[in-house]
Amino acid sequence: MSDFTMINCCLILGACLLSSQAVWSQRVRVEYEVTSYPNGSVNLRCEFTNSGSTKLTQVSWMFERVEGDRHNIAVFHPTYGASFPNKDFENRVQFTQGSLENPSIKIDKLRMADAGRYICEYATYPSGNEQGTTTLIMLAKPKNSATAIPVRASSSEVVVARCEAAQGKPEATISWIATASGRYNHTSVPEMDGTVTVKSEYRIVPTPAENGKEITCLVSQRTQTEPKPFPLKLVVEYPPTVTIEGYDNNWYMGRTDAVLICQADANPEPTDVTWTAVSGQLPPSVQVDQNRLLVRKVDETVNTTFVCEVKNSLGSGKKELSAMVIEFSLKSPLGITEVPTCESWEHTCATIDQPLANASLAGPVIGGIIAAIIILCLIGAGLAMYRKRIQSTANGEGPPKHKPPPPMKSGSSTEMLNKPQDKATTITETQPLSNYMTNYYETNSAEPVTDLDDDNMGPPANGGTPNVWDGSGHPPGKDESTDETLPPYEPADQNDIEASHANIAREESFMSQPMLV
Repeated sequence: MSDFTMINCCLILGACLLSSQAVWSQRVRVEYEVTSYPNGSVNLRCEFTNSGSTKLTQVSWMFERVEGDRHNIAVFHPTYGASFPNKDFENRVQFTQGSLENPSIKIDKLRMADAGRYICEYATYPSGNEQGTTTLIMLAKPKNSATAIPVRASSSEVVVARCEAAQGKPEATISWIATASGRYNHTSVPEMDGTVTVKSEYRIVPTPAENGKEITCLVSQRTQTEPKPFPLKLVVEYPPTVTIEGYDNNWYMGRTDAVLICQADANPEPTDVTWTAVSGQLPPSVQVDQNRLLVRKVDETVNTTFVCEVKNSLGSGKKELSAMVIEFSLKSPLGITEVPTCESWEHTCATIDQPLANASLAGPVIGGIIAAIIILCLIGAGLAMYRKRIQSTANGEGPPKHKPPPPMKSGSSTEMLNKPQDKATTITETQPLSNYMTNYYETNSAEPVTDLDDDNMGPPANGGTPNVWDGSGHPPGKDESTDETLPPYEPADQNDIEASHANIAREESFMSQPMLV
């Protein structure tokens, strides 16, 4: 027979023996595993099934905390009754029915040390002893806790939170949910009663920015239906960081109720706030109310540097603010920013060396003011011209709406000068002009024509007056036909001259009548 065949036979024989033992042991029926809690109670059930011709003589319960180390805790004999030989279970264990067919027991006031294997063993005849084993698992709800550890701001990594699941069984599991970047570690410590304490620490580099951030510890364990959360807030302590608010660079002479507020970021909370002035004592118009500094009325005395100092248990912090008092407000009632010059700030320019905070706004502001003035001037000029035109139209001024009719002509003045004179038409200086008005004015419906309208003639050489020479080479005063010398010139009366001016025919000249002033 080969070695392979012998190995197979051995395996088959072993399997048969195990199967028979399993079938044989199934006659003692027990629970495979039970759980309980400290100070609780548990029922360990056991019964013998299908006894048949097998005679049951005695049943015993044995406790095995460590494998191989068994101790009888309860014995039942149909003749002698129940017995409890182990002192550790005295007054804590009892049979529920007290019979060989159902020798179940109950254990009260459980302890964590009661966890282990419990064996129900029958003594039978003729088959011998038969048994069944139940494992008791003692569960312990952990005592969970979490706390944030106050730390000082630093550049080194430190523990900022701890979480603990103490005396739990089985061992608990701890995890973290945090907004602050860091890391954590776990430690497990077995206790004397079989429980386990688990500790976890969260570490970060503490800075003021981490103060108040939320972090949560989660504890998971078999006795809990869901993880137990423990929300925390980190506590990072640091000295005060101070800022001053409320200054608007517009402290002008006479302004009332100007306020400065001293703000401090600190942990723990500030315990003391102090206002001082670099120049010495605070001005008389200044009133201090905790972190508020109130200037009742702005004057030259508040043209100084104010200092706010804040203290807490870790240290102090301070902040300075230089107030500049100006003569006029930087904001006009119309909301246009004015840029005061150094001439209006004589006291400020002499005492304050630091530059004006809004000096960079001077250029754009001045440009805006100039542009606004130019636009207003243009609008005013346009309105003035429009009103003047309206008034001129209302007064009748301006060019005529209709062209006046031109004068009518009956003959040119040149013709009249060149016309032969006779005794009937010759006008002497001694004769009045009125006698000849009818000879010089003629009514004509056609348009009069002057010598300027004659296309064949040029303009008069001497402005329209008759030529000194009449064109025949004769000087004035001598008649062309008779060649006689005219009588000498005799001045007429003033009345005759005015009348002659008034009665000269328009046909005699193109010049209009002179205006007498």
